[in-house]
Amino acid sequence: MITIIAAIGKNYELGKNNDLIWHLPADLKRFKKVTSGHHILMGRNTFESIGKPLPNRTTVIITRNNTYFKDGCLIASSIEEAIELAKNDDEIFIIGGAQIYKQAIENNLVQRLDITIVHENFDADVFFPVIDKAIWKEVAREDFKADEKNKYDFSFVTYERR
Repeated sequence: MITIIAAIGKNYELGKNNDLIWHLPADLKRFKKVTSGHHILMGRNTFESIGKPLPNRTTVIITRNNTYFKDGCLIASSIEEAIELAKNDDEIFIIGGAQIYKQAIENNLVQRLDITIVHENFDADVFFPVIDKAIWKEVAREDFKADEKNKYDFSFVTYERR
């Protein structure tokens, strides 16, 4: 199973200036729980915004720079190569960024979208691809109201390919 995991705003906003545009502890906690023990695939910019390999996960960085190296990480020159490196994992997570998400969806490489929708509009410079409901069927949803730790209303939504 190859799953895209992402947090997006109401208008598919992902981030700005290579950073997240909200702080949602509930989403970070869920991300850690869901991805722990698995391979996480990401582009180089996403990795550099995180700054280090995440604990209890195998980090695979996708970059066209064939001399790129980060201790504790696997390096791939394409999304297909990254998937090949992770092929023995029962669930592979693609965690960004926008170009990697776009390639994975356009090339039909993923079976599931695990999306946190933050119910707010944000100023962003990168966006998640529009989720085409003719291709993706919503199979699960949990809705949450803002609270003292999480500033915005949000939903955890799972889509599977039709």
